[in-house]
Amino acid sequence: MNRSRITTPVLVVPALLVALSSWLLGARPASASTSSPPGDQVLESVLVTGIGEVFGEPDVLTADFAVEADASTVGEALDRATTAATRTRDALVRAGMARADLQTSNVGISSRLNDEQEVIGYTVSQGLTATIRNLPRAGALISAATAAGGDAARLNGVSFAIEDDTALLTEARKKAFDDARGKAELYAREAGRPLGRVVKVSEAAPSYEVPMGQNSMAAADSSFPIEPGRQQLTVTVTVEWALDPPPAG
Repeated sequence: MNRSRITTPVLVVPALLVALSSWLLGARPASASTSSPPGDQVLESVLVTGIGEVFGEPDVLTADFAVEADASTVGEALDRATTAATRTRDALVRAGMARADLQTSNVGISSRLNDEQEVIGYTVSQGLTATIRNLPRAGALISAATAAGGDAARLNGVSFAIEDDTALLTEARKKAFDDARGKAELYAREAGRPLGRVVKVSEAAPSYEVPMGQNSMAAADSSFPIEPGRQQLTVTVTVEWALDPPPAG
């Protein structure tokens, strides 16, 4: 029984060495296929980028209101700013704006220093973002809000947007794909190859060009003239087409 336990490992070692040597020498089992799988084949393709641009008329205006108040103490500055901000908000609500379209954007408290870097007072600012959906009344609404805020009123700027841009995005995407296909067909033709199937499509985030005139504005007593202009929407798409084999002959 002891001799049997000793000789069995001796018989296994040569077989193991043979298998290891075959693996190190790159030998393959007789049943293994030597042909490359389809996934290893190099795809002959053309990769191009297309751009689609469309224009639309904005139907929403966002106004960034703010109030700013100075005082010798934080409490007094806060009271003044809160009063001005409340008046601004109430003026917009009375003019017909929904409270859901009004949002406090920021509240800040800072100290004021003299030349010796000593605190001589405090400044409190409060922001209010208003989404105005009735553009014909936008000028009157802005004027009412700034008048209600008094000397503490600020208007940091306005911006326009297209609330429902679904149709414009669809049109821009079609233009972008057509632009990409035209380029791919040109390259395939120059290469003497038929254009094959689409392999991959990727789209960058659509971009919106801000119309001219959307700059920062200071408060004023008169009504603001509002010109929404046009807004440009751009879609960029990258498409890869396979190149079919050249025609026979």
